[in-house]
Amino acid sequence: MGDAETVRIVQVTDSHLFQSTDGALLGMNTEESLECVLSLVREKANDFDILLATGDISQDGSAESYARMRQKLETFNVPFYWLSGNHDQNDIISETSQGTQALQKIIDFPKWRIIMLDSSVAGEVHGYLPQHELNVLKEALRTDRHVLVCFHHHPINVGSKWIDNIGVKNASEFMEIIEHDKNVKAVLWGHVHQEVDEERNGQRFLATPSTCIQFTKHSDEFAVDTLLPGFRFIELRPDGQVHTQVHRVTGVEFTIDYSIKGY
Repeated sequence: MGDAETVRIVQVTDSHLFQSTDGALLGMNTEESLECVLSLVREKANDFDILLATGDISQDGSAESYARMRQKLETFNVPFYWLSGNHDQNDIISETSQGTQALQKIIDFPKWRIIMLDSSVAGEVHGYLPQHELNVLKEALRTDRHVLVCFHHHPINVGSKWIDNIGVKNASEFMEIIEHDKNVKAVLWGHVHQEVDEERNGQRFLATPSTCIQFTKHSDEFAVDTLLPGFRFIELRPDGQVHTQVHRVTGVEFTIDYSIKGY
């Protein structure tokens, strides 16, 4: 409801689904945790325009995991778009996306443009924006619309040593492109399994909790938090303002093995 030119977005990220619905990440059944988050979306965000899934859709890169994710997202009856993360398989995502707009890189609304970039590097945990992705960005910034840029990896440090070693390796190139662009209002990503909301030079930098396990903030070494899964709701207002809120699951106990030191 509200202003017809406001763009309302639900972002889910880092679902880490497996071929089997019994698959678990650090002891947590990721299918069940995703279902809890999607139920929360239905409860908290019953009026939105698009759904973004910003990478690590699958943990094992299986065709079955992407097919199930597509089925789940399609139940919301709004366009959905997704990006590859470091655990994803681009060829299988491409196959699963046939007949949809899911891999569209430029999403335009009357007052806003959303740019979807691929920061994944085959066989690596860290991110990188190759020249062709940076070229897409530069060309897409030739617009009078306000801009939201999305990819999987983080372009700024989040204060955890181990996580900051696996962000976008050429983040400085990205930042140089956007830092003086008045149309870029926000940058959105996943990967870090925690909430981030920072402002730099009038631009918002936003990360969103995973739909499964959460990483402990400001931890030098790998550590899993007790915070529950969630999603981000975003309103892109016609005047360029970004209003956003993270919603987390409540009242559910998940099995997590806190002794595991990696994923």
